[in-house]
Amino acid sequence: MSQGPRSGLAAVSSALLAMSRHLEVRDVLKTIVASARELLDAQYAALGVPDDHGGFAQFVVDGVGEEQWKAIGPLPRQHGILAAMLQEARPQRLADVRKDPRFEGWPSAHPEMSDFLGLPVRDGDEVLGALFLANKNCVKPQGGCGFTEDDEELLAILAQHAAIALTNARLYERSRELTIAEERSRLAHELHDAVSQKLFSLRLTAQAATALVDRDPARAKGELQQVAALAAEAADELRAAVVELRPAALDEDGLVATLRTHIQVLDRAHTARVTFTSQGVRALPAAQEEALLRVAQEALHNALRHSGAQRVDVTLGKRGPGTVLRVTDDGGGFDPTTVRRAGRHLGLVSMRDRASGVGGTLTVDSAPGKGTTIEIEAPGG
Repeated sequence: MSQGPRSGLAAVSSALLAMSRHLEVRDVLKTIVASARELLDAQYAALGVPDDHGGFAQFVVDGVGEEQWKAIGPLPRQHGILAAMLQEARPQRLADVRKDPRFEGWPSAHPEMSDFLGLPVRDGDEVLGALFLANKNCVKPQGGCGFTEDDEELLAILAQHAAIALTNARLYERSRELTIAEERSRLAHELHDAVSQKLFSLRLTAQAATALVDRDPARAKGELQQVAALAAEAADELRAAVVELRPAALDEDGLVATLRTHIQVLDRAHTARVTFTSQGVRALPAAQEEALLRVAQEALHNALRHSGAQRVDVTLGKRGPGTVLRVTDDGGGFDPTTVRRAGRHLGLVSMRDRASGVGGTLTVDSAPGKGTTIEIEAPGG
């Protein structure tokens, strides 16, 4: 008996720590549901985040296989017990949910559920979602619920911390959306400056060629060759900007596939050779994947537009318990002692911020005429 409280406290502590490790809303929801099911030893768990139209904006389950989840069909509406938890904002503990007068049935592929424990996840007066468990793995009392009053209190504690984790994740995503908007604004400004300069040079060179056609055809031919070169450079600038503005498909494809596609497009769009290799890296938490992708994009931007590199190599691999992304170019390089002056121009400040934001480190190795290597190491993978 003396081992019970300590093991229970350790389980609660592990669940709360797991929730606090994630910043993406979807990751937080999954962790909440998995932690609740494990902590209370239930067969099924789910968490629904309501929308403003009588349905659920997000609905995460644990204990139901992917094929069965697909067979169940569309997300549930806010009705029956789910609606009661959202509207009345109080716990619901039932011996058999199917016998409750508010029960309205479920799809044919839905698993059978009996004893039920659910409660709202609240931030003050706002109901963020409904968390519920079904089918306690225990011997049920005759006509009673497998979930106990102690289970209800434990789930209430978990729900309070879940509300904090979910609120923090939402704030993080809003902050990230602002950052993305700022990056798009920067890209638009950069695109305007770069392409405007190219087009201005293009126009002047074309005018010079026109003036020379009659009196100096040889010089006119040279000017027209320069027009062709400037037009190609402007096209490269446009293609590269479109690539950077295109949203990364991290959620669907993962970091490795997203990087590979991104680098293949850059290799086609630029005269420099751009390569990518990856070995032994599994899926990372969403925040780490985004940080690695953004650092790669910034480093590639510097190498392809500012360094004069003929070759840029990107590698992704394991180092102990962490994942390392390295971007190496054979361009002009720079003196790291001047990094304070050049850092903001080269995006090094934002790259370091992204690395430290996920518990990682960024190192820069460069010298004039010796190229540059930028490396970010992040935990996980």
